[in-house]
Amino acid sequence: MHNDSTTITFHGNYSDAAEEGTRDGRPTQAITWGHNKDHRPDLKQLVYILTLSDDGGVPVHFRAASGNTTDDRTHVDTWKLLCELAGRSDFLYVADSKLATAENMAYLHQHRGRFITVLPRTRSEDKDFRQSLREGKVRWRTIYEKIDEEDEKKKVLDRFSTTSQPLTSAEGYRLLWYHSTRKAELDALARSDRIQRTTRELDELRRRLNSPRTRYRQRSKVADAIEEILKSRKVKDWISVTIEERVEERYRQAGRGRPTKDTRYVKEVSTRFDLSYQIDYLRIAKDQQCDGVFPLVTNVSELSEKELLLVYKRQPVIEKRFSQLKTDFRVAPVYLKDVSRIQSLLCVYFLVLLVESLLERELRQAMQRKGLESLPLYPEDRPSRRPTARRVTDLFEGIQRHTLHGDNETPTVFVTELSALQRRILKLLRIPDTKYRA
Repeated sequence: MHNDSTTITFHGNYSDAAEEGTRDGRPTQAITWGHNKDHRPDLKQLVYILTLSDDGGVPVHFRAASGNTTDDRTHVDTWKLLCELAGRSDFLYVADSKLATAENMAYLHQHRGRFITVLPRTRSEDKDFRQSLREGKVRWRTIYEKIDEEDEKKKVLDRFSTTSQPLTSAEGYRLLWYHSTRKAELDALARSDRIQRTTRELDELRRRLNSPRTRYRQRSKVADAIEEILKSRKVKDWISVTIEERVEERYRQAGRGRPTKDTRYVKEVSTRFDLSYQIDYLRIAKDQQCDGVFPLVTNVSELSEKELLLVYKRQPVIEKRFSQLKTDFRVAPVYLKDVSRIQSLLCVYFLVLLVESLLERELRQAMQRKGLESLPLYPEDRPSRRPTARRVTDLFEGIQRHTLHGDNETPTVFVTELSALQRRILKLLRIPDTKYRA
């Protein structure tokens, strides 16, 4: 079971739903501000919690929570409900780093639950391991290679390694560190991009400081502006900035009128600021040794490092379901005022997502049974190795059904003639042509 959450944003006041309440004996959630995952802190929200099965990424459970609910407080209740649905507790529960609190992991472990989660960067184990990496004390061994099957040369897309020595978390759970070559490339690109953006913003700030009409007249304001740039880009470890101060003298007439030999001048002294920055390439070189690494925490001992990795690598499927909610289904904005109706509408979206996921799963399993590597679903009949429900519905979008009624005559039904590919899809989905056309 793969669990994650997203936020559903709302435009409007929703003053009646600012606090949690009840309706018809059922609890209602509060539409309020919180940590918005769509980067819209100006809007109120609800938290949408979704759990998928590993088999096909099919949604098995959802619930809505108040907009100010933090993810670490949702996992125990979600896990209890999943136990009731499954009738067992030994399924593997996969979630992000918000699960990795001492309380959450202890509860699942004590109640015979099995979990995999990511160790947060704030943990001391993370800091100690990365320091060992910088000192060259860690040895890696390759456990899995992701191969491009469409490339005749079988190009390696990603190579995963794990540490040779076994490690444990502070609570005594199994701690596994992995290294991904692809992630290392992405980490390096992300760091380079952040540094470039920071230098551009610092250059722009420097230009404003040197402008005759600059508003940065106090050193504290300059320092605050620099701090904001470094903090927002998260580059304080790699870039150091120095504020330079200089005094400018300027003379002006003491009074009005055309200047003469007797005109008196008054000297004005003002302080101007400039900045210079320096990139710490030595620190960057050390941090590059930590690129591509990520830690997983689990209480499962019977699975190998490779098996646990492959299980966790299925977690991004849930992000695809969230993307479908917000793009294909356009779940927001919601044009409802009553919070209980909004929760009901979110349930409808869950059911639609369930149907779409089952359609994908059924079609892909049918292709596997028939030994089909792909279907020509893309434009120009290009092959699709993993067909999506959206691509299938687009294929059938042009199908029309008309009924002609005449006086005292039996209605005549006209249905668009199906193409060979459409009939093939229906056959794979075990839907008879006659039933589809009826």
